[in-house]
Amino acid sequence: MAQVRRAALVDISALVSRIIAAIGGGYVIAALASVAVLALPMDKSQAVITGMLASFAIYAGAVVWVFAVRSAWRAWAGLLVVAAPLALAAWAVSSGLVTGGAA
Repeated sequence: MAQVRRAALVDISALVSRIIAAIGGGYVIAALASVAVLALPMDKSQAVITGMLASFAIYAGAVVWVFAVRSAWRAWAGLLVVAAPLALAAWAVSSGLVTGGAA
């Protein structure tokens, strides 16, 4: 009986972890991508619109990814792998190292 409860608890905790990854991780990925788009060589107003529109698709893709992989660990790892370069690009834009703009 205790093993059944432990197995159920593990299943529920994996589901809760995926839900948190989908909601929080998807939001972070979408927000980072919308800022990182400002580094692209396009007009700033176009980059803002592109980032805003792309963030919806990115968020939806992150949610699908989280529930499509085999385990919650892989879901978190996938989100971190995607977030690292986006965070670097967003940091470069926010610190002024990359200005973007039309070439």
